[in-house]
Amino acid sequence: MAQVSSGEAGGHAVYMREALRLADEAAALGEVPVGAVIVYGGEIIGRGFNRPVEAHDPTAHAEIVAMREAARALDNYRLTGASLYVTLEPCLMCIGAAVHARIATLVYGATEPRAGAVESRQRAWEHPSLNHRLTIVAGVLAGECRRRMRAFFLERR
Repeated sequence: MAQVSSGEAGGHAVYMREALRLADEAAALGEVPVGAVIVYGGEIIGRGFNRPVEAHDPTAHAEIVAMREAARALDNYRLTGASLYVTLEPCLMCIGAAVHARIATLVYGATEPRAGAVESRQRAWEHPSLNHRLTIVAGVLAGECRRRMRAFFLERR
């Protein structure tokens, strides 16, 4: 079974800062500020930020956009051994995509109390029917990630 750990140790903060930069790009377009990067072999091979409104695509979540770019970079839809860094706890769709892509490690910042599928609403990644297990690292730069979300929604109200 996969492990869940928490904290900001190691190089996780470096990659999460890049995801935060991408979240800022989403916010500048009026999209919910979520950013994601895919790291493979110590290099970022995929970047994404939320863009479902701009792209007219309900699947254009930051994680999906980053996984698509990473898959093109590797010329393979399997991202075995890669790590996904995302500023917000992924939803059910994004967890499913990460499992199908064979992402090794999911690292996220803030929890998502309304639709989070890692710990907040459900633990979808632990479903017994899944044929792949992710290692989860939660809470990396959580305060910074949470502040981005709060500021975005306060501004919109």
